[in-house]
Formats: sequence, structure tokens, C-alpha cells
Amino acid sequence: MVGGLIFLLLIYVVFLSGGSNKKPPATQTHHIHFVLPARSPLDPNWKGDGKTVTLAFGGDVHFAGAVGARLAQDPSTALGSTVSQLFSGAQLRMVNLETALTDGTCPQPQDKPFIFNAPPTAITSLRSATITVASQANDHAVDCGPEGLAQNLAIAKQSQFPIIGIGRNLTQAFAPYRVTISGQRIAVIAATQVIAANLVSTWTATSTQPGVASALDPTQLVRAVQAVRHTADTVIVYLHWGTETDTCPNSDQEPLAQQLVKAGADIVIGTNAHVLQGGGYLGSAYVDYGLGNFAFYDNTAPETSSGSLILTAMGRHITSVTFRPATILGGLPQPLSGSPATAAVSSWNAARSCTNLAATPSSSLADARGELSPFVAPTTTTTTTSTTTPATGSTATTTTSTRPVPATTQPTDNAG
Repeated sequence: MVGGLIFLLLIYVVFLSGGSNKKPPATQTHHIHFVLPARSPLDPNWKGDGKTVTLAFGGDVHFAGAVGARLAQDPSTALGSTVSQLFSGAQLRMVNLETALTDGTCPQPQDKPFIFNAPPTAITSLRSATITVASQANDHAVDCGPEGLAQNLAIAKQSQFPIIGIGRNLTQAFAPYRVTISGQRIAVIAATQVIAANLVSTWTATSTQPGVASALDPTQLVRAVQAVRHTADTVIVYLHWGTETDTCPNSDQEPLAQQLVKAGADIVIGTNAHVLQGGGYLGSAYVDYGLGNFAFYDNTAPETSSGSLILTAMGRHITSVTFRPATILGGLPQPLSGSPATAAVSSWNAARSCTNLAATPSSSLADARGELSPFVAPTTTTTTTSTTTPATGSTATTTTSTRPVPATTQPTDNAG
């Protein structure tokens, strides 16, 4: 009887419990599959309600020199009539406002060579020139310090003129400008990759500090694009970036453009270099690395080469692109015509050769993972090199990991 019980117990141990040699369950790897919702702005083929919207972009605007004199004389005519001509036909018109807005003084001039500030009447001139929204995400928005920025924010709020890229905190600085045109929901986000190195910590908007929307670390900007992508038919990013007077994008611009487009940006527009940089398609999205100066005191070529970029969008489809060339005279852009215009457009097209952009659209770079997976900026770059010793024929392999060089900062101030 006892022997039978022992036999049954052994059977249980070996066959039912697996015995002492039972292996633990294999570790399972879970792969997250991102699927784009049907009939959603997340779909790269999204057309919204099927109507087109015409968008116009210009470059850097400030009120120093001749333009400042015009502002003091009559704010309603300070930007003349040519800005509205270059933007004609567009339903949204945007520029980079490259100056602090204060009460007429500069309460806390920053430790930098170039300080720009303009009075509240600058808003009147922007409105009179038919500009509908401006970015202040640049290296001059906080030229007059925290107190000057507080004045700037109050002026913008009181005037009810849309200024983006700055704020009382990080959330406000990255808040998009939203507008519905012909039933199409447009969203614009602004940020800067250019901040004087000695001012990065005090100028960057954080959860508790007012400042500019910084893209030195692209994480916040890319995530802002991912967030707005769910509820906008056309997503635009307006960036202050690039190397001053360099007509080609630098090593920070191209990776960021790729990251933004993969996250769902349909249009990426740049300023800061003070010269025209190339534009073209990155997949099905459109990128213009630099629109140069628009209303500006600089009167030497090539900084005087200017113009407006006119894009027509149907949801996420950029259906037409037109560059309207101009030259800056007396601080204002003068539209070109005839053979000078033809030559200027040819030069603008030629600048595309160093951008890795295309003249025509192709398949979208955006996908479900890029639009839905929370973006994390790369932290390391791994490089493997092999060296062969001629005498012995032996090969040694070396692997190094380095952090990427920080995005563009200016150790000294630039002129705009």
C-alpha cells in the first residue's frame, strides 16, 4: 500500500510538476506594432476636406535702420506696400519677427553685441502689411532680458496678434498657432536652434521659466509635432536655424528636418542665415531651409536677396510651390520682374543642390512609428573602424561611442 502511494507520488512529481529539471518559461519579447487609424490626419495621404489652402512665408523682419525710421514716422506704412504684394493670394502669411517688443526701452540688455527692440507699434505695421502670424522663436526675442520678455508677452496679449515661439513657460512657448481656413485645420509650431551659448540656460523656456521654444534638444519640438498631428490637416514648423551667411544647411538642420517630417510635419520653413538657402521636397513634405531677410537693415549682397515662398496645401499634400523673388532696398523687399526675376528664381532653385531635397514629391517619410512612438533624441553615435598592420597583416577593430555635438549655438551674437 505504502509502495503504491510512493509510486503515484513520483508520477505526479515527474509528469505533472515537471520534476526538478523543469526549465523556466522562455522570456517573451513584446514588439509594439503601430497602426495608423483609418480616415485620420495621421495618414500621410490625408487631404482633409479636399480643399486647398494657400500659405505664404517670408524671412527675417525687424525694425532697425530705415524700417525703424519708417515705424517712428507712421506704423501703418512702415512695411510699405510690397510685403502685401509678395503675399498676395495667400490665406495665411507668416514671418520671423527678429526683435524684442518692449515699451520703448530695453530694461535688461543682454550680454551680446546686437540688441534689437521695437515698440508696440510694430504690431500695427505687421497687421497693415497683411501678416497674420509671426514667430519670435529666435536669438533676439529676449534681448532685453526677462523683464523685456514680460513686456513682450503683455504686448502680444493686449494686441491679440498671434505671436508664437515664446511664452511664460515651455507649454506656452511650444503652443501651436491654429486656424481653420476653407474647412482645413492648419497648425503652426515655432522653435529656434540658435541661442547665444552664454544665454541658453536663461533664455530657454522651461516648466517654470519664461523664454523661447528651444530646439537645441529636438525632443520637445518633435513631440509637439506628434501631438498636433492628430488634430490638424496641415502641420507647419517654422524654425530659426542654420549658419549665418551659409547658403547650405548645416549638420544640425538636415537631421532635424528628417525627424520633423517623420513625426508628421508637412511643411518646414527656416530663417536665420540672412541669405537664401535651398528648398524642396523631403519625401512628400516640403522643406525650405532658409528664406533670408525680408524687412531688414542690411544693404549688402547676398543678404539683400529676398522673396516670399507661396505653398498650396490640400491637407498633407503640397500641391504647388512658387518662389516670388525680391531684393531689399531701403530695408524693404522689392518684388523683381522680367529677367532679374528669372535669374533670381534660377539661383534659388540652384541652391537646392546641397540640400538633399528634391524638386518633386515622392513617397512620404512619415509612418506610424514616427508619428505615434514618443520621440527620444539620439544620445550616442557608435563608430567602428578597422586598422590593418602591413607588417603582420593583422586587423584591429575599434568601436567608439560619442554623444552628438550640441545643436547650433552662437558663441557670439549674430546680426539678426
